[in-house]
Amino acid sequence: MTNNSNENKIWYALYVKSRTEKKVAEELKAENIEFYLPLEKKLRQWSDRKKWVEEPLFRSYIFVNITPKEYFRVLYLPGAVKYVSFEGNAVPVPQQQIEAIKIYLEESDPFLLENEKWDVGQPVEVIAGKLTGLKGVLITAKNKKRVKVQIDVVGSSIILQIPKSKLRQIPGSKVVK
Repeated sequence: MTNNSNENKIWYALYVKSRTEKKVAEELKAENIEFYLPLEKKLRQWSDRKKWVEEPLFRSYIFVNITPKEYFRVLYLPGAVKYVSFEGNAVPVPQQQIEAIKIYLEESDPFLLENEKWDVGQPVEVIAGKLTGLKGVLITAKNKKRVKVQIDVVGSSIILQIPKSKLRQIPGSKVVK
């Protein structure tokens, strides 16, 4: 990831040609454009061996944090296709979603939680920490010791383990069962 001044910068999800995520990331780095390519380690099996490889968490997507001046420069890079858009306008990705992805990838051990019962399917909101304001849906509360929350990012979902003390149920929301 390259770091420029945050003046008027907005995060966008850039759709790239299939299997070119790392190449586009190299192009962005060479152009000194801030980007985030979330990678996860996976154990791959070949006929003769197993190997740990780093693969994009979201296939064909890279996140770019750009100024209006860099908007078209990014689109002209080899492998770049288009921004994720709605009704012809690129959709900004909130900083909280970028932070949620980073936390998801850095997460190693589940958080210990209070023995409070929450219903699966309950909409929740993060009320403390870097992810404050991020909304999701409670998907598991295994053994009452940990809670998993589903967050939607770029048309995909990621599952985060978040301390119950940092969550609140969203008032007036129905539980989906």
